[in-house]
Amino acid sequence: MKIARIASIALIAGAALALGACATLQRGPVGNAAVPQPTKPVDLNRYAGLWYEIGRYENGFERGCEGVTAQYRLRDDGLIGVLNTCRQGAVDGPEKTSEGKAKIVEGTDNAKLKVSFFGPFYVGDYWVLDHADDYSWSIVGEPSGRYLWLLSRTAQPSPQTRETILNRTRALGYDLTLVRPTQH
Repeated sequence: MKIARIASIALIAGAALALGACATLQRGPVGNAAVPQPTKPVDLNRYAGLWYEIGRYENGFERGCEGVTAQYRLRDDGLIGVLNTCRQGAVDGPEKTSEGKAKIVEGTDNAKLKVSFFGPFYVGDYWVLDHADDYSWSIVGEPSGRYLWLLSRTAQPSPQTRETILNRTRALGYDLTLVRPTQH
């Protein structure tokens, strides 16, 4: 009985260390040492729908992804359904999907969410740092400054829209040299 308990504790500790190591290996450089708090409220009904990733800070879970999209939908239980899709290796590469859910952080005007793709064991921050008034583009980050996503409602936003997104991202303190453009 005692040996089984010790083995269980060792197994749990080993799993926790392995998950921690995986998370550490996926971390990229800090592209913004002073991530600002979101200041614009988010209307979740308008934010829901399909978004195209037009650029990101490279990260382990998206390595090699092109044609990246994110689909958000309001769920009956008050959570937000998330379906991320990418094409592995090329725009016409094999499709890879990841389904998760997000919970709104209270008191943030819907601008901060906690997103989970792997059950309750890993929950990540998702901050809508800025968005167009018409919800045609969005800038998403999180508190460490290691992750950044530039989103648009179209796969090929106009040069003017792209420039607006980049200028606003720079004004928020992000290093644009770390942005990896996403091909569509």
